Amino acid sequence: MRLTAEHEALRRTTLQFVQNEINPHAAEWERAGRFPMHELFKKMGDLGLLGICKPEAYGGLGLDYSYNMVVTEALGTASCGGVPLAIGVQTDMCTPAIARFGSDELKRDFLAPAIAGELVGSIAVSEPHAASDVAAIKTTAKKDGDDYVINGSKMWITNSLQADFLCLLANTSDGSPHHNKSLIIVPTNTAGISFSEPLDKLGMRSSETAQIFLDNVRVPQRYLIGEEGAGFRMQMMQFQEERLWIAAMCLGAMQDCLDKTIAYCRDRSTFGQPLINNQVVHFRLAELQSEIEALRALIYHGCEVHISGDDATKLASMAKLKAGRLTRIVADSCLQYWGGMGFMWDNPASQLYRDGRLHSIGGGADEIMLGIIAKLMQIAPKKSG
Repeated sequence: MRLTAEHEALRRTTLQFVQNEINPHAAEWERAGRFPMHELFKKMGDLGLLGICKPEAYGGLGLDYSYNMVVTEALGTASCGGVPLAIGVQTDMCTPAIARFGSDELKRDFLAPAIAGELVGSIAVSEPHAASDVAAIKTTAKKDGDDYVINGSKMWITNSLQADFLCLLANTSDGSPHHNKSLIIVPTNTAGISFSEPLDKLGMRSSETAQIFLDNVRVPQRYLIGEEGAGFRMQMMQFQEERLWIAAMCLGAMQDCLDKTIAYCRDRSTFGQPLINNQVVHFRLAELQSEIEALRALIYHGCEVHISGDDATKLASMAKLKAGRLTRIVADSCLQYWGGMGFMWDNPASQLYRDGRLHSIGGGADEIMLGIIAKLMQIAPKKSG
């Protein structure tokens, strides 16, 4: 993936935004368990950062996905993971399907305001009994006149408590689980929607996550994205951008943590010399940097394939798998070199240790990624029946 002056300009803009608008407030937002999404997203919208790859006709920049990768890496340098995660839900999880398959009305009423930062969106797929197993969801959307009537619940829904709309996956027929699902836009002020209290999470504390309950929620059938019954396929496509986004965000977070750890090891003296002078330390730091660069090459390759229009499912799954696992390794290794300071709550390594653990679970668990990769390698046993 060749980076141009335009890529670097976007990177600088994003890094400056992180330093000026996120990091000074991160500790406060982590303690509060929330941040002002509408206020922050509007500032990002004004800078064009919420619609990098979205159509210019609806306020986006109309750039290819490589520009989104650069912005996402830069967001990963934020001193907490929850805020970048919430931004990623807005840009790469709840809006790609609208941009690609939505009607002009949906793009005008939901996509354009989301790009401008005027509306906050959320992706509502996971359920209490069906997280990575998307085909097993039970939420239904049944036709009644010109409306869908939706019943069910959604679990682990990031942004939900401040969201203006959901991109919701529901069963719209009784057919095959891969052909009976549809993506539907559901405004959160619709009668029949209620929310749990914010979920008390190990990490990503600054992003609000909750369970959603839908009791005879009525929305117009024109809020359907694309064709009825094509929701599973569209969500799988949406997942590819989500997984590349997660991997790129991890790159920025790991590099930032490693850089701060190297600086600490230079300054910290033990037994009469800088900690970094110990061979075991600088060799390990060099190894971690090598692993990050190898992952970067994989992510950038996946991005190139995605931009070309070819199927990037295998590469996106590999990138997501390796990013989640490497984040855990980098965080744990860096924490060790901070010693007692690494065990403190506000340490950058302990922050990544907590926040980064999600990436082997959310967006498709490691085991799901391995299953996809094995299937595409044609080495997984075929299901009987």
